[in-house]
Amino acid sequence: MFDTRPQHLLLGAAFIVLGEFCFASMGVGIRVVSDELPNAMIVFGRNLIGLMLVAPWLLRHGIGDVKTRVPGLHLLRAAAGVTAMYCFYYAIAELPLAEAMLLKLTAPIFIPLIAMAWLHERVTALLWLALGIGFAGVILILEPDPSQHWAGVSPVALIGLLGGVLAAVAKVTVRRLSQSEPTGRIVFYFALIGGSISALPLAWDWQTPTPVALLWLLGIGIAATLGQLALTRGLALAPASRMGAFGYFSVVFGAGYGWLFWDEPMTLTLVIGTLLIAAGGLLASRSRRGGGSDRTEHCAEAVSNP
Repeated sequence: MFDTRPQHLLLGAAFIVLGEFCFASMGVGIRVVSDELPNAMIVFGRNLIGLMLVAPWLLRHGIGDVKTRVPGLHLLRAAAGVTAMYCFYYAIAELPLAEAMLLKLTAPIFIPLIAMAWLHERVTALLWLALGIGFAGVILILEPDPSQHWAGVSPVALIGLLGGVLAAVAKVTVRRLSQSEPTGRIVFYFALIGGSISALPLAWDWQTPTPVALLWLLGIGIAATLGQLALTRGLALAPASRMGAFGYFSVVFGAGYGWLFWDEPMTLTLVIGTLLIAAGGLLASRSRRGGGSDRTEHCAEAVSNP
């Protein structure tokens, strides 16, 4: 059970906000190094460094018996997570930083639809309302123009949105895995399979990084891993349904970084879209909360989050 005393909730929220600050800082590194290195190199570098940093956690908590009866689910989780990473990092390089962060946070409004189709979870009236609000925010952010191609939406924005869909697939897969797999095994297989998948494109997209680029890659890996660990700690201290709102601080931090380094404005459209997506995601989260395996599920997802 969670300790819901105010001080524990406050501490959990502080860890979530710290984690989102780390993720936004990671976005700055991705934006900078993407001028020199291809996306495949950045994703591989982040996975490699992340694996090196997470290894002590795995050793401390123990992997246990790595034998699994659901290798296909581990493969699906890793493939969806790594592909979401490619989409997300590409969006960071090409879109305003706050918008890229927000598109990644659309995952909660896709999760119920995927869970309904795959896990046959019931969708309540409140959940349909939440999805409607969330998708209204997505449409507002994408700003479709019928006179343009791609349904009037920027192809880069669609790639960022695809990253949100794939992140939702990864999260639902973790939910399914957490029914039979311990957290350490989930993290281990994500690191193993995800790292292998991200290494494949290097056969045709390798580029030797400069010393400066290596430092940026190191910073990206450190920021991502610290963000994951902070998120894990926050979700271990308090229920995810109480902490969900704080996840949207990454948009605030992203907007601040974008304004500070690239003169990117925080538009009214982005503000309203963020509020709608946040409201939809929070309603969806509250309407789905039910149970005792939430802590295992969310901690496993946080530690191996794209």
